[in-house]
Amino acid sequence: MSADMEAAADVTIALEGGRKFRKNMTRSRIHIAMLGLLVVFGVIGARLVQLGTAETSLSAGGQARSAITASRPVIYDRNGIEMAMDIRVPSLFAEPRRIIDIDEAVEKLLPELPGVSSAWLREKLDGEEGFVWLKREMTPAAQERIFNLGIPGIDFVIESKRFYPGGNEAAHILGAVNVDNQGIAGIERYLDSEAIKVLQEFGLARDRELEPVYLSIDMRVQHALHTELVDALERYQAIAAAGVIVDVRSGEVIALVSLPDFDPNVPASALEEGRLNRVTAGTFELGSTFKTVTMAGALDSGLVSVTDEFDARAGIRFGRFTINDYRGKGRILTLPEVYKYSSNIGTIRIMQAMGKENYRAFLNRIGFDDALPIELPETKRSAIAESFSEVGAATASFGHGLSITPLHMVSAVAGFVNDGYQVPATIFMRSEEEARQLGKQIISPETSRYVRYLMRLNALEGSGRLMNQIATGYMVGGKTGTADKVVDGRYDTTKNLNAFASAFPLDDPQYAMIILVDEPKAENEQSGRTAGWNAGAVTGRVVQKIAPMLGIMPEFSDMSDAALVPVELQSIDNQTNSQGE
Repeated sequence: MSADMEAAADVTIALEGGRKFRKNMTRSRIHIAMLGLLVVFGVIGARLVQLGTAETSLSAGGQARSAITASRPVIYDRNGIEMAMDIRVPSLFAEPRRIIDIDEAVEKLLPELPGVSSAWLREKLDGEEGFVWLKREMTPAAQERIFNLGIPGIDFVIESKRFYPGGNEAAHILGAVNVDNQGIAGIERYLDSEAIKVLQEFGLARDRELEPVYLSIDMRVQHALHTELVDALERYQAIAAAGVIVDVRSGEVIALVSLPDFDPNVPASALEEGRLNRVTAGTFELGSTFKTVTMAGALDSGLVSVTDEFDARAGIRFGRFTINDYRGKGRILTLPEVYKYSSNIGTIRIMQAMGKENYRAFLNRIGFDDALPIELPETKRSAIAESFSEVGAATASFGHGLSITPLHMVSAVAGFVNDGYQVPATIFMRSEEEARQLGKQIISPETSRYVRYLMRLNALEGSGRLMNQIATGYMVGGKTGTADKVVDGRYDTTKNLNAFASAFPLDDPQYAMIILVDEPKAENEQSGRTAGWNAGAVTGRVVQKIAPMLGIMPEFSDMSDAALVPVELQSIDNQTNSQGE
């Protein structure tokens, strides 16, 4: 073979070897790439299997999701007006175990969560928890934007959020719920405590459909009472005001307001200073409103008569202290005069005729020592000494030296005018038949007639005259109370808690009410600071508004007032008139 042929053969062999090498190299690279892709897809597949098989947490913050999404019952007033209801709102949560790219999730979510820091969000998402809250109670628009981001491990729970259409108007009745829709105050808290008992007893699920709840409240009356008390705060520059209206026959609370109040749609507002329920959770010295109590007890004891007279010419001394009258008459007074002139001296002598032990026992009989039976959790017991000294009994007879809740007082007044039959107060609807089974006789029907006469007399001729002028025709009667407040252990005559305890219409009693105005100022130069000018006037304005709503027709004849005068006093009046002629 020639040299040229050998050279050509070597070149051919070299070319073939190069091609084979490159071919082998290419195959090796393809195999490596395929292997790499298999590894990548294997990892992704394993992660997807992990995510697909991971259990979705059935709890959130230690709570079952069913509890979070459970509805609360709709609350209605007695006329079917909605007072509280659930609305459905989305809440954002994350399942960190399902999140693939934390950086991406933080970057996308942060603009949709105002007020949230990047560090906080990253800490929430960087973990192995099955459920963490990111934002409670969002808007549907925000839910849609976040949903469209398509972030794995981010989702929503549709929660129940409590909504109160009336806002502040029935705040202290309804109370509020927390962010987990659990009752924390008022009737909301009571309903939770009762529901738990029922669920435990019958083994029912927490998220079962709950029956609607009907309260005894009349939202028309509630609105009127709230409006007038808000006006009172401004009109008299008072620091607080409160009122409650009770059906005397059934014990149903028709309206209850305590100011300042709060918005149950913003539960945190209930924590602001002074937002307590003064009607059930506040105890006060209610001043001369207690004279109604003293008269009822003394007359019912049989030791005092409506025709008796009492010496009010001079003050009564107890050691180095002397109790006098505010603008006293300085003469002997009949029992009705003691009441209408609000004589402290005369009231003490009436209590003394009854006996301080009997008087203390009477306070117990009418429930002043008992816990309030009302369903609201916010209640307080009275502060009354177990036994009275002579001076303690004297001051207690006109409402000083002892403290009770306004609801205790209005319940007593309701019993006094309801033929002496007292029914425990309730926030729920109750028939008169049920009320009769629950009630008790605290004074006789005859004593009740005397009390109704005295209360109406005070409206016609005593400290309730302004109230009566405003509520003309509705036969309202009651007693004022102007009590000096205790400041640093001493009575401060410049700061008063004023009250007016009343009932109407007294020819056929249906409702009892008490109004409180705390530290009022004189409305103008012609008016005063005592209770008749403020608490009494508020009472008149409330009655004027609500009586037509409650179906009470005005009565302008003097015959109804004349019919309230006891027979014993009618005969005395007739004798006086005949002697004058």
